[in-house]
Amino acid sequence: MTPPQRPPRRTAVAAPERLELLHDGSPVPPVRGGRAADLDATRVRAWWRGFSEQVRARAEELTELDRLAGDGDFGHNLRAAVRGADARLDGTRPGDVAGVFDAITLAFLDTGGTSGPLLGMWFREFSRLGEETLSTAALATAARAGLATVQRLGGAQVGDKTMVDAMAPAADALEEAAAVHVPVVAALGAAYRAAADGARGTESLRARRGRASYVGDVARGVVDPGALAVAWFFERGTVV
Repeated sequence: MTPPQRPPRRTAVAAPERLELLHDGSPVPPVRGGRAADLDATRVRAWWRGFSEQVRARAEELTELDRLAGDGDFGHNLRAAVRGADARLDGTRPGDVAGVFDAITLAFLDTGGTSGPLLGMWFREFSRLGEETLSTAALATAARAGLATVQRLGGAQVGDKTMVDAMAPAADALEEAAAVHVPVVAALGAAYRAAADGARGTESLRARRGRASYVGDVARGVVDPGALAVAWFFERGTVV
């Protein structure tokens, strides 16, 4: 008598393969291979270079958004900041992730306006990681600390029509990704989608902080340029 065959054994599925994060109700596909690894300084510089190129090419869009709802200098100041960061990175060629973000931080702190230095303080939390590579957990920690710093210095909350409306959901998405050990590039994708949704949501808001708050309902219908720039930053991290 032939013994009954056992059903094939089901193996446990690792968290990165399950990738619990969803977008529009559908699972985000897992990242495998080299792109599943933590980011080293070379890949973080590539991430930064993509963001810098985006800002240089589209700074006038940011300036026009700021002109409609603020004082019209955001795009110009951001372009000056990324140029300064590029020059520092080319001059120092840091070999670790902390060094890359340190150069970026210093350039933004030297920028005029209000948003540039605030972004500099945000980036400073990334430079404080003190690690040679960037993991999802470390990225989540930095994003949360950076958000807290920007809120403490600028006083903005979610719903005030500022960069915080993109930073906060991105930090939430990164923490959710870290909790289930999602690879860092996939986590950046989740952060980008959250930040983009947050930036898009600022269009209908009445500004309660910054220059845009001075014009009241005139700023309705305008996407906050700071929130849009934050979304661009995370988006560029998805292709390294």
